[in-house]
Amino acid sequence: MNRRHFIKAAATIGVLSQAPFILGQEAGRKYRVALIGSGWWGKNILREAIASEKCRIVAVCDADTNVMEVAAEQVSDLNGDKPKSYVDYRELLEKEKPDIVIIATPDHWHALQTIAALKAGSHVFVEKPTGHTVNESKAMLKAARESGKVVQVGLHRRIGPHHVSAMTFLKSGAVGDVGMVRLFAHSGGGREKPQPNSQPPDSMNWDLWCGPAPLRPFNGKLHPGGWRNFLDYANGTLGDWGVHWLDQVLLWTDEKYPKRIYCSGGRPVAGPVVLNEREQTTDTPDHQVAVYDFEKFTCIWEHRHFAENNAEKHKIGAYFYGTKGTLHIGWQDGWTFHPSRGSEKEIHEDSQLQQPDGHNLKLLWADFMTAIEDKKNPAAGIEAAHRSSVLPLLGMISYKTGRSLNWDGEKEQIIGDPAANAMLSRPYRAPYIYPEI
Repeated sequence: MNRRHFIKAAATIGVLSQAPFILGQEAGRKYRVALIGSGWWGKNILREAIASEKCRIVAVCDADTNVMEVAAEQVSDLNGDKPKSYVDYRELLEKEKPDIVIIATPDHWHALQTIAALKAGSHVFVEKPTGHTVNESKAMLKAARESGKVVQVGLHRRIGPHHVSAMTFLKSGAVGDVGMVRLFAHSGGGREKPQPNSQPPDSMNWDLWCGPAPLRPFNGKLHPGGWRNFLDYANGTLGDWGVHWLDQVLLWTDEKYPKRIYCSGGRPVAGPVVLNEREQTTDTPDHQVAVYDFEKFTCIWEHRHFAENNAEKHKIGAYFYGTKGTLHIGWQDGWTFHPSRGSEKEIHEDSQLQQPDGHNLKLLWADFMTAIEDKKNPAAGIEAAHRSSVLPLLGMISYKTGRSLNWDGEKEQIIGDPAANAMLSRPYRAPYIYPEI
């Protein structure tokens, strides 16, 4: 996002909220905010901090100095703050001691940066999913509990207006007894060609970007923006889109976790994974199905990166199948109840999203600030977000092992499968140390 678009977007957000939300803090005080991960999405979150008029941006951080410097200039142009620039987040935390830290880095960095920020005394707004592995997420939860600080996770569908009203409708019993839930996010695509590796940009510290994860050759497929489709740094579409919709399921049900998980998928359309000194492809599945067996219902996740989904009315979201009909909760298309009886009319509510990102970050940021002021749990707090983030991570373990997992949700252990249980963590690249749980 260039400087002009950033400023225009921030102005749009300001118009959308005609009156600023009111906090209980003393008049005139502003929270000192730092951004770690200064790319497109990080700046979307930062824009909301600025629009709140309760924050002063004191620092931005990124492994790419060009990205970092552009973010700092955009902040200065927008509200006059002159944030300092840092390549290493540890130096930022030591020198700036911010009140709030926004973490919008790739998934493999979430745990170490969140824990460090909490230990430095900061409240944290971290993007979803919480961690790259289950035990990273557990370590983040442990650190949050010990710190007493507020941690909000970027599960903005918890607070979006049409999602909230859909949950009210669902919980009212209007859908009947729900025995099955189907979650999905489909897109187009085809065979993937390997792309030549290259030297990282002169402005980029590639070793630092990779951090605790394996050090791959730099490739334009990876950065900027493509890292979600590399398993060293993220967990594909299941970890990206899936966590949002699995979170909606946990928001609805009284059950905190499934008892069994099975996941299958592959790359029959995208083609084989390539990784060598000359070139590489992504390595996530081009399609995937994950089944989560709860006590009272079955939940199925599916995605495809081919064929679109034109055979169905909806392309993204969640179907809740009940005895009285089917409720679809979507994204841009709001929610719709399709009754079982043909004599009954459909019920529909349009989405209410904030532009230009098309999500509800403004509401989630406002809730975060209120939680800090009122010392209460935020809408997407770390406790609930941890449980939701664990589900796609378990799905990926099942996908990698090729077998079902029996899950003890109380102990957070895979039952009777030591090899799969070991995958709740992963080795870190030296000198990084895996966080304690």
